[in-house]
Amino acid sequence: MIELRNIRKSFGSLQVLKGIDLDIERGEVVSIVGPSGAGKTTLLQIMGTLDAADEGSVVIDGTDVTRLSTKQLARFRNQNIGFVFQFHQLLPEFTALENVMIPALIGGISHGEAHRRAEELLSFMGLAERASHKPAELSGGEKQRVAVARALVNKPAVVLADEPSGSLDSANKAELHRLFFDLRDRLGQTFVIVTHDESLAAQTDRTIHLRDGQVIDGEGGLTEPTPPNEPAEPTPDEAAPIEGTPLPDLGPVHRDPLDPSCTPETFLA
Repeated sequence: MIELRNIRKSFGSLQVLKGIDLDIERGEVVSIVGPSGAGKTTLLQIMGTLDAADEGSVVIDGTDVTRLSTKQLARFRNQNIGFVFQFHQLLPEFTALENVMIPALIGGISHGEAHRRAEELLSFMGLAERASHKPAELSGGEKQRVAVARALVNKPAVVLADEPSGSLDSANKAELHRLFFDLRDRLGQTFVIVTHDESLAAQTDRTIHLRDGQVIDGEGGLTEPTPPNEPAEPTPDEAAPIEGTPLPDLGPVHRDPLDPSCTPETFLA
């Protein structure tokens, strides 16, 4: 389902990812763990096509996304990848139902079909009675369930989550964690979750450990990376990107996404 080969990424002279090779199977729930600065969020952003590696290839469901144009990449991302962020990232001016509908409308789904899918997902999440509420009227756990519904509305093959339960209390964490596995069992999505939560990592099918920009094997050693073309030395006094921060926004909205006449081309223009 996901194949990463020789993924390298530097910020200035600081090398964050040092030749990552990774395979994730269809239908797996995989956690990525490691200390802050290990490169977890950077790896997730590259896997989700929100950032580009300096070297290497990313193949998702048979498509080498590193070869796509910007427009092709935006459409591929919309149709094949769902995102769940640590801080839900719901649009405050829209209701829960409208927030869930937006990715479907961007993808060219009709207003009626987007509405039907959003209602169905919110009902599955136990939020049917909260569909008309705006984010400010929802609890933290409810906001995250709306965010999960939004990630699923286009029926993506892959769902990527960055510290999805980091801002929740214990009860809501446990509920969200169960939801991921229920969704995998019922809908067949592949989940890749960056987390510091040991209880969540322990439940996943497989845990990938990162340290200093490399994958650690099951016995605590580093996997052998592919030799770089031009090795870069990290500078100790430069700080690595902060782990667990929200993934980048996909860009400003220029049209009302709930206008039925809005097309993917005009919305993304």
